[in-house]
Amino acid sequence: MATSSRSSRTLPDGQNFSVENDPKAKTKPESLFESAPTAVNSRRQSFDIDIERKGSHESVDIYDPNRPKLGFRQRIHHFTWAWFTFPMSTGGLSLLIYAQPYQFPGLRQIGLAVYVTNLVIFATLVACMIARFCLHRDDLRNSVTHVREGLFLPTFFLALATIITSTERYVMPENDVPLRWLILGAFWTYLLVTLTLAVGQYSYLFAKHKFALQTMMPTWILPIFPIMLSGTIASVIAESQPDIAAVPIIVGGLAAQGLGIAVAVMMYAHMIGRLMQAELPNREHRPGLFMNVGPPAFTALAFIGMANGLPDSFDRDQDGILDANVIRTFAVIGAIFLWGLSLWWFLIAAVAVISSPPKYFHLGWWAMVFPNTGFILATISIAKEFRNPHVLRFATALSILLVFMYLFVLVSHIRAVVKQDIMYPGRDEDVEDH
Repeated sequence: MATSSRSSRTLPDGQNFSVENDPKAKTKPESLFESAPTAVNSRRQSFDIDIERKGSHESVDIYDPNRPKLGFRQRIHHFTWAWFTFPMSTGGLSLLIYAQPYQFPGLRQIGLAVYVTNLVIFATLVACMIARFCLHRDDLRNSVTHVREGLFLPTFFLALATIITSTERYVMPENDVPLRWLILGAFWTYLLVTLTLAVGQYSYLFAKHKFALQTMMPTWILPIFPIMLSGTIASVIAESQPDIAAVPIIVGGLAAQGLGIAVAVMMYAHMIGRLMQAELPNREHRPGLFMNVGPPAFTALAFIGMANGLPDSFDRDQDGILDANVIRTFAVIGAIFLWGLSLWWFLIAAVAVISSPPKYFHLGWWAMVFPNTGFILATISIAKEFRNPHVLRFATALSILLVFMYLFVLVSHIRAVVKQDIMYPGRDEDVEDH
């Protein structure tokens, strides 16, 4: 007779978490933990869930469609930092709408509506996160230090970055000195906070966690991503700042962007090593591969934006050798160089997802939106520099496809919340399942 092995531990809220290794599950290729291209090491999970009868617990398969429905208090316990990938993507969409090369009447108003909607989404998620921490007192510490969920903490700051840049695009009037100082203060505050995050979170990971190469995922890059987007913010706000403030913004943004892309490239070495040694991630986490598209794409975008934000009179030595025009030329060259790397990662991720699409919704699906927004924005910026209408039309077509992808992920997200496919024990980023 086949036997099953079972291990258990206690979750932060006192629930018993158990994993059952059922030999029969190995014959089911639909298992979440299926590893491509074969189904070896497949397993099912069951949790001992308090089903709101006092003192009553029931062990259920979390992928059983007839599993018990949980109440708000139990579900909010699994409201993770990864939810901020939602406003990240929505804010990126508003920026993409603003940057479209072919505008039509009402498009900017649509972008403004997306921007306002994103503010509402962000505020709602912050309120839900506060509710989680109030109802489950240990969750704040546990979420930040968790081996998997903690890596999604930076998405909160990435969502803030899209709000800052979208505010500059849609809200800031020209020649309004107080608001210019406000956006300037927001930039420097964001840079310092995200630098602290990049140093602090990686220092904690180096000291407290041990990651095996075969488990490497693009989420390892996330702690450096917010400081990297300081360069993207600089590329947006520098042009509207007075010359005396624009140059320091660009210098700071360039240093932050350089730090971000350098760390990302080092992480890429681990990522390729993992892919060569342990194959592609299981199908449920393959959308996360699109995160690799972001760093080179946003760096390409930032290079061109920061170069264009330099004052036309900029000439460091006043000799005409290193003036604004020369820097802009090198920025375009560097942007094209990085755009090629971004395109390669995009194609690798697309082939991986198409060859084995995920079955269950995860918040990581938003990786199919936000990083690709940066790729399209970079494409538009490069095409504008060369005044190439064919590439601009290509970028417009990509933008339309991204809108459809956004809507697909949004509908899947809403459906997963309603059906309790997420915000449910074992179905979120607060459990290590890969």
